[in-house]
Amino acid sequence: MNQALLDLGDHIATTLGEAVTESELVNDELVIWTKSDSLLKVIKFLRDNQNCQFRQLVELTAVDYPAREDRFELVYCLLSLTHNQRIKVKFSTSDETPVESVSGLFSSAIWYEREVWDMYGIFFANHPDLRRMLTDYGFEGHPLRKDFPLTGYVEVRYDEAQKRVVYEPVKLTQEFRNFDFSSPWEGIVNLPGDEKAEQENEEGAA
Repeated sequence: MNQALLDLGDHIATTLGEAVTESELVNDELVIWTKSDSLLKVIKFLRDNQNCQFRQLVELTAVDYPAREDRFELVYCLLSLTHNQRIKVKFSTSDETPVESVSGLFSSAIWYEREVWDMYGIFFANHPDLRRMLTDYGFEGHPLRKDFPLTGYVEVRYDEAQKRVVYEPVKLTQEFRNFDFSSPWEGIVNLPGDEKAEQENEEGAA
């Protein structure tokens, strides 16, 4: 048990009060839970407080739980080089509730928030340039949502007649084919080289 991290968690929870709803150690790493409207306050405190000094936002991602009312769990991973510590800040939000951008506190969040917007469809308010960054122009849906179809909605191809890229509804003709999924080696009794192995076994037995 890392007592220093436990003490730090108590310090953060005591200082921020209701802004921190929970604090715990997971795999020897401090995790604190907050609320969407307290996010900027918590992140700014973790960056500026002398006991914290988490001055690098190294990752921002989300997890989708479609069955929950607030289906998305946002995760901010911060690093303190001064104290050689890491911390995760988590909170839950819905797909209809804008989340305040932390790009004003960490410039690295500009890219991370664009990625989360593209993959999950979580909107970040006051982001300076919230555009898709991994999918194509005109892409429908958000690929890392659990309810996103594995095949997507459209397929892209170059149309020689129109001399341009066109989008068409996905046509899954292969699902009507029959696959036996049998092994290509099934039915083969002896493989090349087996006779050499058998000969070595016989010599060893002798």
